[in-house]
Amino acid sequence: MESSPVLSVIVPVYNEKDNIQPLGERLFPVLGTLNLSFEVLFVDDGSNDGTKETIWQMHQVFPAIGYLSLSRNFGHQTALLAGLQHARGSLVITMDGDLQHPPEVIPELINKARAGYDIVNTKRTDPAVTSWQKKYSSRLYYRLLRWLSDMPVPPAGADFRLMTRCTVDAFLSIEERDRFNRGLITWMGFRQAIVPFQAEARHSGQSKYSWGKMIGFGLKGLTSFSARPLSIAFYSGVIISGLGFAYGVYALAQYFRGETIPGWTSTQLTLLIIGGVILLNLGIMGEYLARVFLEVKRRPFYFIRDEITPQWTSDNQTSNDERKTKEKK
Repeated sequence: MESSPVLSVIVPVYNEKDNIQPLGERLFPVLGTLNLSFEVLFVDDGSNDGTKETIWQMHQVFPAIGYLSLSRNFGHQTALLAGLQHARGSLVITMDGDLQHPPEVIPELINKARAGYDIVNTKRTDPAVTSWQKKYSSRLYYRLLRWLSDMPVPPAGADFRLMTRCTVDAFLSIEERDRFNRGLITWMGFRQAIVPFQAEARHSGQSKYSWGKMIGFGLKGLTSFSARPLSIAFYSGVIISGLGFAYGVYALAQYFRGETIPGWTSTQLTLLIIGGVILLNLGIMGEYLARVFLEVKRRPFYFIRDEITPQWTSDNQTSNDERKTKEKK
């Protein structure tokens, strides 16, 4: 028997009880066609809807399924990190558990790895049901990220990707605490490919990414890979100061010419503009200071409440008759 599986599939989940079984029904037939030993590791990110119990029940039927149960909800990026730290395969695939990442794309990712690519990313094509606000806000964000940073993160990217063991080890060697994984993957380099896929609508439930979480995720990406916002804050301060000085010279000249008149509107507008710019710049610096604060605390990324290690074998392809027998038991 091999010392480790060839393929590890990492699936972070948070309150996805109704999606676990349908995902397994589509994922296992696909993995069975690969002729590779594999394990499937679910990372339960503090669910409270019975997700962990559902994974346990599936483990009884498919021993190749295991799980990590985190002590609370640490966030999607941290759950991905936990899965990567516990994956044993020489190839590792990460994907979401809501069936928006179709398992049928996995053979294409494997083929790219066999062709010599170290990292195989995916590019999402949104389903027709996706709101126009989400589509255009995503496009605008990636354009802004490309403009502000020196690291061109591919637009419409997803956390559905394949990584070889050497790139997983390289990724795990990064000690950054507040992680923006998509940017880190691009920053690492290596030989990378992109596979497009048609995103599907969620099988069940609602997205866990509210607008507030998406904004926070976006700010993390901007501040993790670019110091340019700090430069913008500096130059905006220089410009506003220059305009203020010019206006002061103009006002002084008007005073000596005896042409000054009460100007409530201009005074208010000036105060509002300058005050707004000051608060914006303080906010930008505050975001960077918050990142530094999180880094220096050096807290653990997560805690594990309990876990079950996948019982993979060199042949994880369970026949239909064996499944039915186990289900009856």
